[in-house]
Amino acid sequence: MTTTFPDKTLLLDDTASLRTAARFVREHDSAALLPLLLPGLDGPDLQALAGQCRFAHAGLLLFPSDTESLRSQLADCGLAVDTQAQPSVVVRERLARRHRRDPAELDVQILRPRVLGCDGEVRAVEVFALTVPPHSGLEPIAAYERTRQHEAHLAFEVEHPETLALRGLCAILVRHGARPDGGGYNPHEDGTVLYFTLPARAACDYRRLELYARGDHRDTLAAHLDHDSGRDARQPAETLLHLLTGAWTTQALTAFARLGLPEAMDTRTACRTEDLARLTGTDPRSLAVLLRYLVMLGAVTRVPVPVPVPAPAHEQRMEQVEQEGFRLTELGALLRADTPGSMRPLALMYGGPFYRSFSGLDHAVRTGQPAFDRIFGENHFDHFARDPELASLFDRSMAASSRMFQPLPAHPVIAAAAQAPESATVVDIAGGNGELLGLLLAAHPRLRGVLLERPHAVEAARRRLDAAGCGARCDYRAGDFADVPSGGDVYVLSRVLHDWDDDRCREILRHCARAMPPHADLLVVERLLPVDGSPSLATAWDLHMLCNVGGRERHADHYARLFAESGLHLIGHSPLPLDAHVLHARRAPAPDPVARRR
Repeated sequence: MTTTFPDKTLLLDDTASLRTAARFVREHDSAALLPLLLPGLDGPDLQALAGQCRFAHAGLLLFPSDTESLRSQLADCGLAVDTQAQPSVVVRERLARRHRRDPAELDVQILRPRVLGCDGEVRAVEVFALTVPPHSGLEPIAAYERTRQHEAHLAFEVEHPETLALRGLCAILVRHGARPDGGGYNPHEDGTVLYFTLPARAACDYRRLELYARGDHRDTLAAHLDHDSGRDARQPAETLLHLLTGAWTTQALTAFARLGLPEAMDTRTACRTEDLARLTGTDPRSLAVLLRYLVMLGAVTRVPVPVPVPAPAHEQRMEQVEQEGFRLTELGALLRADTPGSMRPLALMYGGPFYRSFSGLDHAVRTGQPAFDRIFGENHFDHFARDPELASLFDRSMAASSRMFQPLPAHPVIAAAAQAPESATVVDIAGGNGELLGLLLAAHPRLRGVLLERPHAVEAARRRLDAAGCGARCDYRAGDFADVPSGGDVYVLSRVLHDWDDDRCREILRHCARAMPPHADLLVVERLLPVDGSPSLATAWDLHMLCNVGGRERHADHYARLFAESGLHLIGHSPLPLDAHVLHARRAPAPDPVARRR
């Protein structure tokens, strides 16, 4: 009994998220749900929670472009489109703190369309809606929040929220592993919310729980917030221990993929450990240890499996006992080799060569030289080129992050090229196995493509694009950055510049500028370091680039300087999934000779 967000690490589709939340509310009831959220909850504590709280709603944050768009999403999910909206206070304040914005900029509304539960009770989907018009300054917030789902939660309403009872319920939640995680009072509806982070072993992919109490309970709220703010200060050793064991997470997921476990499991039915061990050639006891750890990571979930056993001989019947079983989650299914957009190559790469190189991170920090070169005796491009299997794994691992490309076919530059009177050409420089170029050509049948890559990658791209039905519209060039073909209409550099230092970047960009006709556009896909130091995948990848290739992630202003020094001009940039951005540049106008003489 667990429900996941579709592709929850990379979620882009608000409607899919809303539909999943509505389905969850319809399928679960209070008594069955509480033990899933708080494993080990039973006896008087379970009776107290189940007796005083009822499952009220599943909550999520959406980013419609306008009111009509939100109404359409509600209708698509079978929810009432005329549900009354009220201003949010709690979520608006949380967003403002997280993104360092003025709360007045964030007009967050709450809607609670009703849903009938499996037990006949009327519940709701709590929708927080922040309107994000296209190309507005709120798009980075939407991109960040969609991938992290900070506001997704399950809510239980306290039936009789007297002060002592409310504090007692909070104590039960904490005793069973839930951690205070903020809250607030909303005067618009006279209600108090207390948020908790669920324990990692919870058999549910929602990670937050809300207690909702009608009325003003700010004394209880203050104690709850004090507990929240003091938690990390009181437990530094536990926090550090979790951080130090992060390497175990990488290797557990990599072993999960290498052993073929995701392919042997299913997201709908559970398997006994003994059966999985037989299918994968593993030791049953050791496999159970791994699977229990993967439960904490959300890759699998533990589900009891009924097994028939003979009753006493004189009864002539079979009985059933429950044995430990495991079921694949949608997160774990991303590691299946046969799933679209599989992330298995990333697991094998991060748990393999790049894992080894991080053992030399102190060398990279001391010297400024890549640890990969020291560990393997050569740079990673040469090392991978020597081993066709490793080179193929690297190209496939790059393609595994291709979800960041999904919005690119709708980028104004691509859309304009696709609508040009004459067939336009997209030149993908160092385009790997053709994942991005294939996406653009498939979305726009009038576009043509040129892919520039190393010889072995060109052949892989040719096979991929032929299989996708785009090969007839694509030309292939084997070469280096000095071989950028001229005459294209749109040039693309995706995750290339972060591999190199500034001097090499300027050289690459100058090759592009020389090849580009005056009307051409350049799109550069990279992660941008946040100017305010907020959490970002770019910060993590900056360390990865230092350790493995000697490159770096950069701020937008840094890229603007590199463009300017290479004969290009940055027009602007917009967010993509996975904390990436697409930067748009054109050739800088030639200097006016008259003005120069002055």
